[in-house]
Amino acid sequence: MGMAKLAESAFLNCEAQPQPLLDGQPELPIDLVHLSRQTFGDHDLERELLELFDAQAAQCAERLRAPARVGDGDWRIGLAHTIKGSARAVGAFGVGNAAEAYEQALRDERSSAGEKRDQLDAAIKSARAAIAHLLGRAV
Repeated sequence: MGMAKLAESAFLNCEAQPQPLLDGQPELPIDLVHLSRQTFGDHDLERELLELFDAQAAQCAERLRAPARVGDGDWRIGLAHTIKGSARAVGAFGVGNAAEAYEQALRDERSSAGEKRDQLDAAIKSARAAIAHLLGRAV
């Protein structure tokens, strides 16, 4: 999809209104109204931020899949904290919330940290698929 077509699309239109979610319907992976507000409706900037977040999320997911080792909790906490902030900035609130849960599980040294990591990985995959769709890329 070309830049002009992307700018005209309903996906990245600052006039777009959030669609109400039906009971039981999952939250959309990217809040496009939030993203548009963050960029003051600048479609080129929206695209650039989505591309940057997509690259960062891919790198994060790869690092998260590395086998856990004794003593690597600090860098994992830092990684979760970083992706949490980036995700929330672009409106990927599911990723941000999953990263926060993983970060907290690591800080509290809970046995659920592995499960929280898997949930974060799934949220990243969902957000990246949505970004690929928005930017007209194959998944």
